Amino acid sequence: MLLSAICSIVEGTVICGDLRLNEEVTHAFSSDLMSDVLTLKRDNFLLITGLSNAQSIRTAEMSDAPYILLCRGKTVSKEMIELANENNIAIISSPFSMFKCSGLLYNAGLNPVY
Repeated sequence: MLLSAICSIVEGTVICGDLRLNEEVTHAFSSDLMSDVLTLKRDNFLLITGLSNAQSIRTAEMSDAPYILLCRGKTVSKEMIELANENNIAIISSPFSMFKCSGLLYNAGLNPVY
């Protein structure tokens, strides 16, 4: 599924990384616990989280997750945007809960990491 389709499904707003919107995303993982994200054995996945701080960007970079979907309408700091741009990570913000985002994307055909 294209990142642009993901953005549309969750009524998301692209915060940064709009050049990645035509990239294919096959898997996603939802968590607010970045320690859980660091244990994943998959790369190139969408991280769905409500954790809106620099740590989520650093975790995505270390986990080779080039896409972050922030749930619950969380705001993004200037530091987060700068860090995401430095690491070529796209950030999308959705007004929906993590549960709703995950359910909508799963129903649309996006695969879970496990």
